[in-house]
Amino acid sequence: MTSAQPSVADRRSAFHRLHADGCFVIPNPWDVGSARMLQGMGFPALATTSSGLAWSLGRPDNGITLDLALEHMARLVEATDVPVNADFEDGFASAPSDVAENVRLAVGTGVAGLSVEDSTGDESDPLYAVDDAVERIRAARRAIDATGGDTLLVARAEGLLWGRPSLDEIVVRLTSYAAAGADCLYAPGLRRPDEIARVVEAVAPKPLNVLMAWPDDITVDELAALGVRRISVGGALARAAWGGFLDAARLLAEQGRFDGFAQGERKTDLDAFFTADRGSARPS
Repeated sequence: MTSAQPSVADRRSAFHRLHADGCFVIPNPWDVGSARMLQGMGFPALATTSSGLAWSLGRPDNGITLDLALEHMARLVEATDVPVNADFEDGFASAPSDVAENVRLAVGTGVAGLSVEDSTGDESDPLYAVDDAVERIRAARRAIDATGGDTLLVARAEGLLWGRPSLDEIVVRLTSYAAAGADCLYAPGLRRPDEIARVVEAVAPKPLNVLMAWPDDITVDELAALGVRRISVGGALARAAWGGFLDAARLLAEQGRFDGFAQGERKTDLDAFFTADRGSARPS
């Protein structure tokens, strides 16, 4: 007999509590199987990854449409019991009114949170002007509030990923997004402890998400000590999975060898794990 799935409202409430104090890791699955595996490992929340989803569909990063993103979000929400935060890229629109409509559709999938970027996708002009970016966050806030207001809004400053590394500009953008109604702030690419600490202080008391999508000596405890509230990993787990797949496949294709399968043989019994109730069993 399966237990009842927590309601969307309960998961959203739990998600807000996670952001209230302490520090938690929110890993990024790319499909139902990886989501259930991570839930079974005890992570309290999950986040989608646009790159991981794109690769699973044979597309490049940023190759996901609005419809594909909404379908994916709804599928992960239905398949799991923990809060799901959506990587909603740039809101799949430019005009604030269109961002608002798309956010409304995203909220309807049951996600507990969603993030909106300030990047334009245009390499010659990669970021929205601050005033325009603020209006997009305000529009997203209004759309969420019109649905009940319990979906957590994350605002992302993308300058570090688009050749605009000025920390002063990032702080201006994040504090402006916080004033516009963002619940959580995020500047992917922050890596230096002193810079992380500065941004934590600048956006306080609102929480900061830090992306750790590359090998690094810093630990979760050290990030927590800097005041980081949540840590996501973007497409890093998906890349790690694809890396193992490619290593084994290359050995098979180029050398006719099967020993690349050894890593998979050392893992848990996947059939037994996925037979458990909603992937709630902890994999060995």
